Amino acid sequence: MTTSPLRAALYARVSSPQQADADTIASQVEALRDRVRSDGLTRDDEFRFLDDGHRGATRRRPALERLRDQVASGVVDRLDVHSPDRLARSYAYQVLLLEEFRRGGVEVMFLNRPIGRPPGEDLLLQVQGMMAAYEPAKIAERSRRGKRQAARGGSVNVLSGAPYGYRYVGKLAGGGRARFEVHDEHAAVVRQIVAWVGVDGHSIGDVCRRLQERKVLSPKGKAFWDRTTVWGILRNPAYVGRAEFGKTRVGPARPKLRPQRGQPVHGRRTGSTDDAPADERVPIPVPAVVGEAVLAAVAEQLAANRTRRRESRRGARDLRQGRVGCGGCGSAFYGKPPRRSSAKGTTRHYAYDGCIGTDAYRFGGKRVCANKPCRTDVWDPAVWDDVCALLADPDRVRRDYEVRRPQKRVKGVRASDQVGQWIAQVKRGIGRLIDAYEEGRLDKAEFEPRVREANARLVKLQGEAESAAQRESEGAEVATAIGQLEGFAERVRSGLPSADWNARRDILRALVKRVEVGTGAVKVVYKVDPRPFDHGPERGRSQHCGRGAQSVAEQQLSEPAGPPDGGPGVGDGALYGRPRDPLP
Repeated sequence: MTTSPLRAALYARVSSPQQADADTIASQVEALRDRVRSDGLTRDDEFRFLDDGHRGATRRRPALERLRDQVASGVVDRLDVHSPDRLARSYAYQVLLLEEFRRGGVEVMFLNRPIGRPPGEDLLLQVQGMMAAYEPAKIAERSRRGKRQAARGGSVNVLSGAPYGYRYVGKLAGGGRARFEVHDEHAAVVRQIVAWVGVDGHSIGDVCRRLQERKVLSPKGKAFWDRTTVWGILRNPAYVGRAEFGKTRVGPARPKLRPQRGQPVHGRRTGSTDDAPADERVPIPVPAVVGEAVLAAVAEQLAANRTRRRESRRGARDLRQGRVGCGGCGSAFYGKPPRRSSAKGTTRHYAYDGCIGTDAYRFGGKRVCANKPCRTDVWDPAVWDDVCALLADPDRVRRDYEVRRPQKRVKGVRASDQVGQWIAQVKRGIGRLIDAYEEGRLDKAEFEPRVREANARLVKLQGEAESAAQRESEGAEVATAIGQLEGFAERVRSGLPSADWNARRDILRALVKRVEVGTGAVKVVYKVDPRPFDHGPERGRSQHCGRGAQSVAEQQLSEPAGPPDGGPGVGDGALYGRPRDPLP
């Protein structure tokens, strides 16, 4: 009887592209080849799996995927790896892969140790896996401390790069010390931007338009400037001769008012970037481009822009301003006055509200949304009529809530009390089963399945009890909110027909959380605030101020999902929304 030779494979990995370019993986491959030859085995080139420039923190590596496929097909008998951390940094990933290879009948051999004999060797593997996970954190901390120390010594190479207006000169060209040099052409653009805002009082949007009209390319060579780019230039202390290391830090993820367009509610990032305190930043001297006084004037102007809530100097023109969003792409709506060329010499007393996603210039010349604009003179009255209808019949909220949240219960008995009675009955039944088993009236074969079934029913009833208590709490919240709405409606109902524009806007902003414009309907989502006309935060909230503070009602009330059938309904926390007919 003849036996087929063992089919040996090898796996090697380096983390960074720089290591791959330097061919440092070759040393691992050569050592593994010597190991295979010393064991008297042969290896085909097709069984060489190399991941050049792939981190060990993830299992999604091209060569590792091919290796796992080969193991699953049963064509590999032995796998040689330099060390456990080359297979995976995480100990959990190491265990997962080793178990997978063992199930496939593959003997895994590490160059620096055998695996599985004696028992102490497995303990060593676990320790190595934990150290491999600890090593990147240790390297990151050492790197941070080293960069901080270099920044205290005035070294600019610890920064991510030279900001716009400067040119980075490396150590070799700088005579052994890296430095920033002023880029005259770009520095002139920076001075002009600072003067427009700090001296002339222009907004960031005006600055972007002026740069585009003058055909000034952005730092990335684009024909248009993004507001965020200009905002970053205006806040960078490097332009007054003081670059800073450690300006930002990563903290807990901040809750968002709504997910960004096209992004899930919970993104991949687990943290948010915040400004670090001034005492934690390390200043690095660099050549100045503007003066301290001018940059201070810029900061005052930006603060003034925020105080004005970025509304036009002529005041708000729309009832729903800052409340309208696109139901298709999720972007905000904004006012679009008619062009003079389209007016053809006539005077138009209306404008259009359109989705930001329909502006091709914002997205590299291509629209991302096909939603049509709406005439403000048509749907301003329509939204106001919907608000008046709600104030005329506040109990409609309760009726729609009852339709969405039916509760099957005995008349006169709360659902939570009814479920509580059932739970007590099941517990008494379990107690009787235990007594019967202890007294010998039930054998083990009969006792165990009956107790298992009773415990399963108990768990189910306890879940129903929690749900019933939650529904009753929500019902109480809805009743409270309806009472608040009725009181508010009673105070303002008599004056609704004669309310002027400002009063209508105040009422609408007090009751409407948002207006969603879809391709076939406009949905008005309401909020009920105990004190509708209380003053909000100083900064306010508008469609342009994404970091503004939430109102009291928005902090306390959570927005629900819509009804299952997509029709009208009342949400949790007294939020009410219903679709209207499409507006022309």
